[in-house]
Amino acid sequence: MPDFSFFTDLIQSGPLAAVLLGTGLSFAATALGAAVVFVPMSQQKARTFQPLAMGFAAGIMIAASVWSLLIPAMEHAQENGVSGWLPTTGGFLLGVAFVALLDKITPHMHPDSETPEGPSVKLDRTTLLVSAVTLHNIPEGMSLGLAFSIAALSQDPAALSGAFALALGMSIQNIPEGAAVSLPLACGTMSRAKAFAVGVFSGAMEPLFGVLTVLALSLVVPYLPWLLAFAAGAMMYVVVEELIPAAHLNEHSDLGTLSVMAGFVVMMLLDTTLG
Repeated sequence: MPDFSFFTDLIQSGPLAAVLLGTGLSFAATALGAAVVFVPMSQQKARTFQPLAMGFAAGIMIAASVWSLLIPAMEHAQENGVSGWLPTTGGFLLGVAFVALLDKITPHMHPDSETPEGPSVKLDRTTLLVSAVTLHNIPEGMSLGLAFSIAALSQDPAALSGAFALALGMSIQNIPEGAAVSLPLACGTMSRAKAFAVGVFSGAMEPLFGVLTVLALSLVVPYLPWLLAFAAGAMMYVVVEELIPAAHLNEHSDLGTLSVMAGFVVMMLLDTTLG
């Protein structure tokens, strides 16, 4: 088992400190990815990098949904004497429905699109792009909030390792994700500094929803298997609705497909070796 002694001391301070640590790591990774706008890069290279980044992020989220959320949901349900299929299936479907509803009622625009989605509103392209990223950072923040809260409350080394595996996987995913937000803006009319700031801001929802999950912890603990599956369903909706199309797999891109597989393998290895 890896030595997390330094982080263990922080987590022993309570769930809030633990969640701030986990979501802080992923937020910093988003900022690191957004900083790619300061690296000299042609527009053609930027357009080539973006679908690969989205494919890699998709693979990470698929594996995280299974190993970090659905399997623990089944295990927690069985520990409480409940059949694992009910909370995992029900929670998963509720998570899908939740993000699908947000997708319909929230005005947003994806980085690889010029057409806004959701209700028709008079907002600029930057605001709509940030809104799109906000949608899929909600389940990521919730999943990190749940994982680190469980680790802090149980003080179980396996739960701690699993939480860090999830945080590390999310952080790896957020690097290309931050770049995918800021690069299209910098390739347009926006300055590099402003594009970087927008990319950084896009990651702020993870700490916010991680903290909100902790604040509601006393209410949600009895429904933990449902919530873990809920986060998995929400993440999978984002993968299928946004990340995989952004990887341009419909163009029979071998590189896009391989980037998804690479992300999946990286997260799978993290979760099976650390968790």
